[in-house]
Amino acid sequence: MEKVIEIESLTKHFSDKTALDDLSFYIKQKEIFGLLGPSGSGKTTMIKILTGQMKPSTGSTSLLGIPSEKLKQKNTFQKVGIMTDNSGLYDRLTVKDNLKLFCKIFSVSENRIHRALELVNLGDEQNKKVALLSKGMKQRVLLARTFLHQPEILFLDEPTSALDPVNTQAIYSALKDMNRDGATIFLTTHDMVEADTLCDRVAFLNRGHIQLLGSPKSIKQRFADQTLTLESLDGLEHVFESNEKDARHIYEMLRTNQVVSIHSNEPTLEDVFVKVTGSDLR
Repeated sequence: MEKVIEIESLTKHFSDKTALDDLSFYIKQKEIFGLLGPSGSGKTTMIKILTGQMKPSTGSTSLLGIPSEKLKQKNTFQKVGIMTDNSGLYDRLTVKDNLKLFCKIFSVSENRIHRALELVNLGDEQNKKVALLSKGMKQRVLLARTFLHQPEILFLDEPTSALDPVNTQAIYSALKDMNRDGATIFLTTHDMVEADTLCDRVAFLNRGHIQLLGSPKSIKQRFADQTLTLESLDGLEHVFESNEKDARHIYEMLRTNQVVSIHSNEPTLEDVFVKVTGSDLR
């Protein structure tokens, strides 16, 4: 499958701090890729370099085979959607008028506005002034703006950080729909449940380094302790290991109808992150 985002030996220094340190990886077409890490770990810096908003200290990045620093020259931004923490809106304008401006910028029909707002659960708010919106609603307008021109690649920086659970699920559904329609999605997050829900692959970014990269499932399986927890009718929990003796014990409890529930002891992505990096996600 085609590599649509490529990072080679990427390093970024700020004065005496190294935000990104010799990173190399790629993202395939139609993949949802998550860059995971705590605030200040370099996630936003990565997006800004990939989209040509910031220059690397060393190394190179490219989108759709075009070096990031030449994206403007090649007029590639028609194929890219970006939502970062500094994506501004015009407070005095309505939601719809904000999106009309970007329809003109991207040369797309204003007929797309309603669909974009429906995707982010704002279909009834198009005539409200942005100044009157909550932080979460503004974030959803930014997402709608990112969807307007149906880009091939989406860059989303903490896309659901200010949203309630209902609207978070609406955004997840919208992103999955866009991905099924062919969009490649690069998102940053410190929400490991979000990454587990959405991403085909994830990378753990900590102190400038990629410390683990793979599918959420393979990462969790790699760090699983191969035990089972069984709850019996008397309310007790029993932990069994993967061996013949414990297998016979489990069989006997199942045969005599003593089992209420049984599950594997698979770690969460956050459990693995803490184990691998030695730090939490705050």
